[in-house]
Formats: sequence, structure tokens, C-alpha cells
Amino acid sequence: MTKRDLALDLFHSFQTHKRKTKKVIRETVQSKTDPQLLSDVIAGLVHDRDWKTGIAEGTLFSSWASIVGQQISEHTTPISLLDGVLTIRTSSTAWSTQLQLVAPDVLATIQHSAPGALVESLHILGPDGPSWKHGRRTIRGAVGPRDTYT
Repeated sequence: MTKRDLALDLFHSFQTHKRKTKKVIRETVQSKTDPQLLSDVIAGLVHDRDWKTGIAEGTLFSSWASIVGQQISEHTTPISLLDGVLTIRTSSTAWSTQLQLVAPDVLATIQHSAPGALVESLHILGPDGPSWKHGRRTIRGAVGPRDTYT
């Protein structure tokens, strides 16, 4: 079977600084590995580029509900994973307290469900506090409504 190698033709045309007007057909011999399964190609790419931990971390974030359960995932959101510390934001301080109490169990579940993610500890944050910085007349460095009571 003859197949035209367009990349090689383009390379040769740039090498000689002119385009060839006649069609050049090069014969390539197909090996026994052509065609390959896409899953095998992707698995080889992941292995060659050492993307296994990055994919495991992405899987942890995308399948958070199936890893920790529906009830916990409704009130928590994974924020970041840096140096083995998974930061989790909760919807209320009560959920933050409850999650800190069951943190060893949640950590064991995460390590079992996503083994390539390398989660060593959990950092649990409550919800953000209210901001006093509203409106156009905000002063930088002011601490809020308490700054006038000095």
C-alpha cells in the first residue's frame, strides 16, 4: 500500500525554499503495529511523559462526589492539592468541625479511591467570612466599621 508522507514533503520543500509542483509519492511500509488502539497510544503517552500523578489528581477533583459520598460532597469542595496536602472548603463551620472529626477516615477513603493522587493530609477550611469592603467609598487598609471607634 502506498501512502504519501505529507510532512516529509513539506520539510523538503522548506529545505529547498520552493514548493514542488509535481506530486511525490513515497512508499511506506506499514509495520505490524499499525494501526494501534487509541487506549494503548494514550497509555504510552501518559507513561512516557510521567503524567500519572497529574491524571490521578484531576480524577480526584472531578469524581469528588463518588469518592467521599453524596452527603459530604454537597457541603464540601476540594480547593487545591499541594505537596500532599488537600485543601477542602466547607459550606459551614459545623461541617468544618464534623469533617475534622472524621478526617482520618476521609483521608483513608481518598487514599484508597485515588491511589496516584498522593494525598498525605487534609487541610479543612470553613466558609469565607463576610467582607466589609463594599461600595465605592472603601478605604484601603481600613479594618471595617470598627476603625472609627479608636
